[in-house]
Amino acid sequence: MTARQHLLGRAHHVSSALLGSRLKCARQPCFNTVQRRLKSTDSQLASLLKISPEVADALATNKPVVALESTIYTHGALGDDLYLEDIVRKNGAVPAVCGILAGVPTVGLSTEEVTRMVHEGAKKASRRDLAYLVGKGLTGTKIHGGTTISGTMVLSRLAGIRVFGTGGLGGVHKGGENSMDISADLTELGRTRVAVVSSGCKGFLDIPRTLEFLETQGVLVSTFADGQQGNIDFPAFWARESGIKSPSVIQNEAEAAAMIYAQEQLNIETGLLLANPIPEEHAISRQDMEHAISVAVSEADEKGFSGAENTPYILRRIRELTEGRSVPANKYLVQANVARAAKVAVELSKLMDGDSRSSQAAAFTVQSPGIRKVKVEIKPEPSKVTPQQQSHTADILVAGSVALDLSCDYAGGVDDQGNKTVSPLAHVSNPSHITQSVGGVGHNVALAAHKVSEDGKVRLCSMVGDDIAGATILANLESSGLDTTCIRKLGREYPSTRTAQYVAVNDADKNLVMAMADMAIFSNHSFPTYWNSAVAATKPKWLVVDGNWAEADIQTWIEAGHKHGARVAFEPVSAAKSERLFAAPKQGGQLPLRLFPNASVDLASPNQYELAAMHGAATRNEYFTHSWFEVIDTFGMQGSRDKFVRLTNAEITDMGLPQQNIQLLPYIPTIITKLGAKGALVTMLLKPGDPLLKDSHHAPYILARNYNDHPHVGGVYMRLFPPVETVKDVVSVNGVGDTFLGVLVAGLAMGGRVENLVDVAQRAACLSLRSHESVSMELAGLKGDLRLAVEKE
Repeated sequence: MTARQHLLGRAHHVSSALLGSRLKCARQPCFNTVQRRLKSTDSQLASLLKISPEVADALATNKPVVALESTIYTHGALGDDLYLEDIVRKNGAVPAVCGILAGVPTVGLSTEEVTRMVHEGAKKASRRDLAYLVGKGLTGTKIHGGTTISGTMVLSRLAGIRVFGTGGLGGVHKGGENSMDISADLTELGRTRVAVVSSGCKGFLDIPRTLEFLETQGVLVSTFADGQQGNIDFPAFWARESGIKSPSVIQNEAEAAAMIYAQEQLNIETGLLLANPIPEEHAISRQDMEHAISVAVSEADEKGFSGAENTPYILRRIRELTEGRSVPANKYLVQANVARAAKVAVELSKLMDGDSRSSQAAAFTVQSPGIRKVKVEIKPEPSKVTPQQQSHTADILVAGSVALDLSCDYAGGVDDQGNKTVSPLAHVSNPSHITQSVGGVGHNVALAAHKVSEDGKVRLCSMVGDDIAGATILANLESSGLDTTCIRKLGREYPSTRTAQYVAVNDADKNLVMAMADMAIFSNHSFPTYWNSAVAATKPKWLVVDGNWAEADIQTWIEAGHKHGARVAFEPVSAAKSERLFAAPKQGGQLPLRLFPNASVDLASPNQYELAAMHGAATRNEYFTHSWFEVIDTFGMQGSRDKFVRLTNAEITDMGLPQQNIQLLPYIPTIITKLGAKGALVTMLLKPGDPLLKDSHHAPYILARNYNDHPHVGGVYMRLFPPVETVKDVVSVNGVGDTFLGVLVAGLAMGGRVENLVDVAQRAACLSLRSHESVSMELAGLKGDLRLAVEKE
């Protein structure tokens, strides 16, 4: 292969795959199959591009996004009151201002970053300039670049943005057949698949030759009818009519979205020009504009203004000749185009998502000289969304891991003395029975809750990689009836996006000996905007957060839950990960968790080792402060050891479990410590007036009462629930604790109380102990029992 062939091959990969690569929602179709063949060097190339968290999150979740150019700010004359980003947001999309910031190609420039570019100065950046500016940046020379339409299209395609709103396109200048003065915008449309919404091209350009050039480039040109009937003119920027008929006409944004969708499905790499006439109330008449343009162009020719000097001179003279009317008209048309682009992006998002809310059918009319009008219809594929998925709300949202589980059960052996061995030997291969299933703490909790819920909806929010394991998981989730709308598939352009996997090694009695987990996908990737939007859209009664997330994401989930009125449960996952809940405060900052009565977490379900780890983290990170003591002091816990022994037993008390529970209660007012074969220890901080404080049946479990008329603390409830049965035929311990929490939360979401639900949750855990699956398929048989427990007074 020659160097030229190699470079051309690389360019093809970039244009057809890398430029379109992005995070993908699990329900979104994959349009760029070439992307699967990306090499690591392509990922390194993609890393040059900076995408703001908001834009990256929107692209990841198939939210509508509209690209905006930065030259309109760095080189424009329309002032700083365009409010284009606000217009995009108002119309339901996320704005993404593109530019080169100090040598870094950036999609999603902030207001402050654009202001910096304007004040410090920026070069115009078309396609040809991008490598120069970025290369300079890599070698230490930090230059700003305001991207033109051409440059913005390239960055948009890199980021995976499909719709771009701007003012007016460049084109073929008058006399361009001799001067070859043709805007790079036209050739860019011929090779970069981005839909550009503009008011045609600048009115002083040669519009017929511009359209001919675009036709040669294979660019679809279509004009919004915008209330007009009959043959529709291609707009002339300031004027709604140009005297030149548009090659095709579209009636609304849904039709425009259908064209973009079809272009991508057909893998056509050229762009689309969607011409939007200036709003009628702000337009200048065609006659007035033709006169002003004729004078301005003639003067430019006479005075020798050509090349880069031509357009600025003509625009200045047109402003003078129209007595300033061209400037506000320009401003209004840009704003109208951006609004239209946002609406197109919204419709495209629906269409790509298979949403039943998208247009029933899209149609556009092709009108060509000498050919009768032809109406073309594009109907979206029938939605595969289930009725459950069409409802955005859910009673329970579980934010946690989903993984492919391998359970390795030691088959047993005989030692040198002829005795049966229960534990596998180190450093050698051991005989075992190995089974594979879909697991992950979040998945197990969600599936358990789903199986015992009656009419309640359960949704899992998690991440998988774009790999075989991820595809296996998604297929399994759909077959189990779990809602997958919040499962995000991360593309390979992001590092450490392997689908999570968990390997458990159990002894011959099915007790866990050790486990290996690859959960990097959860700790290495953070999308806080999406986490918040998922909770806001779901509006759950209960939000369950597992400890696989990074510390910052755990706090984000918790805060999002409380912001949107959800009760929050925390599943620690492991001793090491349980510590993430009690993270150290940022330097000089407040503790991440709030205290009772506004506790950040309502319930936690650790085992004894996770409880100890949480308590240790709280101690190290100084959570036991004066404010904490004010709550603890209301308990009146003098001489509490005897009470602990009475309510639990000497062994549990000597292990320190009751003490640790009590000290964590101000931060987690309900703690259920899972003790395996010993049952479950429930410790709750009760508010004044709680029925348990007056119920004689529960009087023995009241560890302490508050007699100081504290406005929020009524007492402490501690009760050791014995195991509901002793399971002899254990098949697997994987997912047992998760099953317990899932069934418990399902009952809480139905209106039940913890003390009435524990035994049903234990019974569910026993079913999973006897199952090869992480969550027993027989849980549905507990629906009636759970209902009775919920209704128990």
